[in-house]
Amino acid sequence: MTKYLKFDTPALKHSRELASDFGLENHGLEYLDQVFWNLPEPALYEEAVFRGEGKMVHGGPFLVNTGKWTARAANDKYFVREDTTEEKIDWGEYNRPMSPEKFNGIFTRLQAYLQGEELFVQDVYAGADPRYRLPFRIITEKAWQSLFARNMFQTISNRDELKKFVPEFTIIAASSFKLDPKVDGTLSQTAIVVDFSKRLALICNTSYAGEIKKTAFTIMNYLLPLQDVMSMHCSANMGKKNDVALFFGLSGTGKTTLSADPNRKLIGDDEHGWSDYGIFNFEAGCYAKVIRLSAEHEPEIYSCTRRYGTILENVIFDPATRRIDLDDESRTENTRASYPLDFIPNSIPEKMVDAHPKNVIFLTADAQGVLPPIARLDMNQAIYHFISGYTSKIAGTELGLGIEPEITFSACFGAPFMVHHPFFYADLLRKRVEKVGARVWLVNTGWVGGKFGVGKRISIRHTRNMLNAALEGKLDKVEYRKDKLFGFEVPESCPNVPDDVFEPSNAWGNKDEYWMKYDALAARYIENFKLYLDGVPTEVVNAGPKRHGGKSAV
Repeated sequence: MTKYLKFDTPALKHSRELASDFGLENHGLEYLDQVFWNLPEPALYEEAVFRGEGKMVHGGPFLVNTGKWTARAANDKYFVREDTTEEKIDWGEYNRPMSPEKFNGIFTRLQAYLQGEELFVQDVYAGADPRYRLPFRIITEKAWQSLFARNMFQTISNRDELKKFVPEFTIIAASSFKLDPKVDGTLSQTAIVVDFSKRLALICNTSYAGEIKKTAFTIMNYLLPLQDVMSMHCSANMGKKNDVALFFGLSGTGKTTLSADPNRKLIGDDEHGWSDYGIFNFEAGCYAKVIRLSAEHEPEIYSCTRRYGTILENVIFDPATRRIDLDDESRTENTRASYPLDFIPNSIPEKMVDAHPKNVIFLTADAQGVLPPIARLDMNQAIYHFISGYTSKIAGTELGLGIEPEITFSACFGAPFMVHHPFFYADLLRKRVEKVGARVWLVNTGWVGGKFGVGKRISIRHTRNMLNAALEGKLDKVEYRKDKLFGFEVPESCPNVPDDVFEPSNAWGNKDEYWMKYDALAARYIENFKLYLDGVPTEVVNAGPKRHGGKSAV
């Protein structure tokens, strides 16, 4: 920027005070105008405001508009196909191959593109457990994205440690660098490309900061299971008796909301590892969806949207009063807030616990309105549902999604971020669950009384009460019924929840229509699972649903 304006930016004179001796020339980035190394939050605020990257709004958050890209580009992720990883990656829809030659061509052009530019660097760790953490270097074009990296990863305060820092993986977020599909073989001008042999990831032509955290998560998802650590797309919290709970689910299913429980301590809201020692957070912050956030139902997260240090993505605000409107979805349904984990009052500072889960919860947003609100799974059913990953993609969380939720099966409740075959992760989960004797639950946070547009979203109050009862062992004392299609056990009652909630057909005016829809969902489960028949044991396949023809007299 100095070459355009001919005067200093706020942090220019201090830009190298926290620099690593392992410079950017080691990444092939040379002839740069200026590099801002490991700037702290206040300095990044000043730089971002100075550069016109966003606005400060009421309470102190920094608000940005990410432009065209308001969600993840899930179909634009690639891995370089090379000898060290070719046999380990589960190639397919989310793990598209790219040749080393194509990657080298893109990176060479990017190196040339960045000459004469200003860059921001954050040297950080992913993973709270020192035994498994990975040193990352996050290089960005924008100051606010550097602030995002500080929010979401473990930062370093020791100057000597920063000086000696050498990354094991580097992510370059070049938000204004466009690809050429005809030359690069990509589907669009946007791509996220990971080369494990070079320990390098490129994020090209998108300003959506979620790509940075999800790229790091994807990398951890490849590396950690090879060390016998279960990597998970889940939130995690812990009760007063050191009883850990995991909440698996896609974006929009309730991971962040349900784990931010004032009566339990928060370990993290999205990405975790499960080792022989316990549970640890991959991140240092939260990246919460905030559309129509309620001060009544989500007070902890709501308060973060009015706080200095938070980044708000694509939230609408009044430019005169600088007050935000969380109910306005005119730009996107996928409005987001990035903030440090310690903004949540009852979070665990260490972001790791030497304790194992007693409960594992699979969150599914059933847009058909037919699944029960909660069900208890045996081990084979748990593996079946984990591999299936049935849920609905909620509006705005990926590019191209409309308002209506889209039924999907996302393996391991996070298919876009899983690099190995789903059963590789499922087998790790089985070993962990069986070793500690954890209970596994399927919880529907979707619709009741009909599909989306007909029924209504299940009451979050009911969901919280059911979860609390499960976590506190109160559901061990109630009667259960065996579900007629899926075979899992459904409680017939729960404290502080009306009994009729546990039979979903009660909310439907037409029972025959309910059973027809439920049978159709079972059919979709069966059809989807055909993708995994070759790599999954027979007892897991048999734990799936059984069709009955859609008649109410079962």
